[in-house]
Amino acid sequence: MSRPEPPAAEQPSPSSNPTPQQESPWVFWRGVLITLGVALGVRQTVIEARFIPSGSMLPGLQIQDRLLVEKLTYRKRSPKRGEIVVFHAPHHFDPVLKPAHQAGPLRCLLVNLPLVNLVPGLQEPACDAYIKRVVAVAGDRVVVNPRGEVMVNGKRLQEPYVSNYCPVDAQGMGPCRTLNTTVPPGHVLVLGDNRGNSWDGRFWPGGAFLPEQEIIGRAFWRFWPLGTAGELKSKDPLKPATAPQPNQG
Repeated sequence: MSRPEPPAAEQPSPSSNPTPQQESPWVFWRGVLITLGVALGVRQTVIEARFIPSGSMLPGLQIQDRLLVEKLTYRKRSPKRGEIVVFHAPHHFDPVLKPAHQAGPLRCLLVNLPLVNLVPGLQEPACDAYIKRVVAVAGDRVVVNPRGEVMVNGKRLQEPYVSNYCPVDAQGMGPCRTLNTTVPPGHVLVLGDNRGNSWDGRFWPGGAFLPEQEIIGRAFWRFWPLGTAGELKSKDPLKPATAPQPNQG
């Protein structure tokens, strides 16, 4: 007696296949926005890349050098002499320049985005950033002579990074302004290493000093060009170099 054949497996009809759902475009753009938000958050609060737009820090920093700027150090302490800082342009805080250059945070954020900053008409001086070196801090008595040489608390700064001083005539006079003052609390004095060609605290119309709250961060590393990549030294120029210790034999 023959056995009954097992029932054939039921094949689903083509019409019973579930139709694959198309992914919502929002899923893609949500990922893009999250990534952009994280990148902007890191850039605004932790670290960002900057480039040198002018020759005010020559010869140590060349035009178009790429630097890393970290933003955590000055949350714990004030800037120190010798450190290279990036800060909001004087048009953002100088009492003489600021009234003619009002710009909100949103506009400055857009202006500083890559490619967006190339759009004509969006540029605003108050959204720019400057880079200089701290030469005096709060409480320092500072004197800057016509050549751009600096004395702090009666001692001449040791500045091997400065090679281009301001020209002076036989009477010791020249085009660069002088300073003889004390740095107020919450402020620093910043100068460009290229003393003969730097628009810095000597020339700002509303006052010589940079408010610490206007500092964006500390430039600490050059990553381009590769041939000069490395740490940016920031030794206090008021302190003498430490003499090498003799070998203990």
